[in-house]
Amino acid sequence: MTEQNIAQKFPRTVNLAEGEKVEVRLMSADDRDAVLAFAQALPEEDLLFLRLDLTDPAVVDEWVANVESGHSISLLAYDQNGVIGYATVHRNRARWMRRVGEIRVNVGPGYRSKGLGRFLTSQIFDVAREIGLKKLMANMTIDQRGAQAAFRRLGFVPEALLADYVEDQQGNPRDLVVMSYDIDGHSEQVDEPVRL
Repeated sequence: MTEQNIAQKFPRTVNLAEGEKVEVRLMSADDRDAVLAFAQALPEEDLLFLRLDLTDPAVVDEWVANVESGHSISLLAYDQNGVIGYATVHRNRARWMRRVGEIRVNVGPGYRSKGLGRFLTSQIFDVAREIGLKKLMANMTIDQRGAQAAFRRLGFVPEALLADYVEDQQGNPRDLVVMSYDIDGHSEQVDEPVRL
């Protein structure tokens, strides 16, 4: 499947665990303000662990530019009020890393434990496979134990622990955990629900 075929799969309606319906679509420049509003509404503790400060309009503009250039493919979940979650795969521009992608997934607090994170993660795996990626990476701080457990359930394994590699919004150093996954081995069957 090509990127054109990926575009044919979306938008689509998804039924969540509690009977709620949400729409999942490919991100475009038209979604910029909705993504910014989503990030700005996240609780402070969620913002602490974002890889990028998505509350900064310039950062969201860069994300949009990456989507438009094809370096990122992002799925957005919407309810009637706006964006409620996303999954993205970002391709590194370096030629020698062209088969490696980084995934990022975030679901708003009101939609956690309802199957949305699991669905978005499964879909972004499929997208990554279809665009020819062979390995996926995920980065998180050592404090994000729930995220680490979720990625382990998907088959990710820790590759590195980088001491004091990142700092939080208050300037405190944090250890960074780098996890990876061989995408050819992924299956949509996950033993237990993933809570992201």
